[in-house]
Amino acid sequence: MAALHLLLPPHILSGHGPPPLLRLHRKPSPLLHLLPRAAAAATGASAVTTAPSDAALQNFRRWLSTHRADTGAAAPAAVPEGLGLVAARSLPRGEVVAEVPKKLWMDADAVAASDIGRVCGGAGDLRPWVSVSLLILREAARGGDSLWAPYLAILPRQTDSTIFWSEQELLEIQGTQLLSTTMGVKEYVQSEFDNVEAQIIAPNKDLFPGTITCDDFLWAFGVLRSRVFPELRGDKLALIPFADLINHSDDITSKEPCWEIKGKGFLGRDVVFSLRTPLEVKSGEQVYVQYDLDKSNAELALDYGFTEWNSSRDSYTLTLEISESDPFYGDKLDIAELNGMGETAYFDIVLGESLPPQMIPYLRLLCLGGTDAFLLEALFRNKVWDHLELPVSRDNEESICQVIQKACKSALAAYHTTIEEDEELLEREDLQSRHLIAIEVRIGEKKVLQQINDIFKEREQELDDLEYYQERRLKDLGFLGDNGEIIFWES
Repeated sequence: MAALHLLLPPHILSGHGPPPLLRLHRKPSPLLHLLPRAAAAATGASAVTTAPSDAALQNFRRWLSTHRADTGAAAPAAVPEGLGLVAARSLPRGEVVAEVPKKLWMDADAVAASDIGRVCGGAGDLRPWVSVSLLILREAARGGDSLWAPYLAILPRQTDSTIFWSEQELLEIQGTQLLSTTMGVKEYVQSEFDNVEAQIIAPNKDLFPGTITCDDFLWAFGVLRSRVFPELRGDKLALIPFADLINHSDDITSKEPCWEIKGKGFLGRDVVFSLRTPLEVKSGEQVYVQYDLDKSNAELALDYGFTEWNSSRDSYTLTLEISESDPFYGDKLDIAELNGMGETAYFDIVLGESLPPQMIPYLRLLCLGGTDAFLLEALFRNKVWDHLELPVSRDNEESICQVIQKACKSALAAYHTTIEEDEELLEREDLQSRHLIAIEVRIGEKKVLQQINDIFKEREQELDDLEYYQERRLKDLGFLGDNGEIIFWES
């Protein structure tokens, strides 16, 4: 029988998935207590702290000007999202909003040039987000002596990202893939913190004199997760002050890049991050960009702390796996690998859209057995996938229908509310931002699960009308007519 796991594989900065469970650590965070009260998260995350003072914003603007950042087209200001960029004049589409010099970026080069560069460089293969997180924490601890002090002073201490939710708030996403992903990410961050605490922080108290906890490290992770442009993750990870204040708008549907890294000055030696507006903006209006059209609501909630009321953002990931206990495990794995797949396959199903084309053939492969097992023989190895793209047998097709329906019903039973109850909750006007996120994520997941269940329920009712492998084979040999009648050949 196929192994079906309804889990969302976490996406994180390093590209390596964290474990699925988490031990919640709720230690107090001395470092965060010392940080200035900050603005709501830029880059679209919702506010859970007070906005920075006018003095802090003025100091930030002076800092940008002192270091020759070209930010005259827009200014940081308090906006409904928390903190954002407001046009200082009317800007046509494609107009440069800001150019931030590389010396202000917080990236791997900044780490290498800092006083923690020697210890980060000597710690083996340290992931970029880990080293930049340590830089953020080190510079935050330095206070006014840090180059980035005016910038750090306006950073939020939390966002509405689910990694900052309390245990009580996380109960609102009980049963969702978002919960398992959130827990996995937090355990992953904990694991990375345990490593750097032992290898870097503890042995170098001269560089990290204060107490740094996992909550501090999670805060730095959250800063990067919510503020780094998606294309600047991984090895290219860079936190760009000022540019990271720009907020998201679902009205922008273009995938055209709104920024570039380019050279300026004599022979183009001065590297800058150039940010452009993707739309025409009037003076006094906020400048927006599109973060990522392909992210689901669960991903938006995890990364930034907001969701969209948009069915194309509602998705569910089916994780299918060839069981090692399957007597045909080796043959099935070989077939999967020959067709660009593996022991485990992830299929993202979006509300209102068709199933991924490879999903049904992979399901048929997982459920293949009994009298259909002959298709796994080496003789069919190069053609078996073509056969799997069409119904194999009634038993096989019935198996995939029942497996999926059973899994969907089990997943739906894990939620503590129904779709109808969530729809009633959405009509309330007193919903807090995190409660709203929870409702929109879980209602979206449930609708997709119901959609998947309905597809296979309907398919199960059509089993008698489908044409299977043996019938197709007999037709090819001329032994079966178009209406299913057996043709007898007489001498």
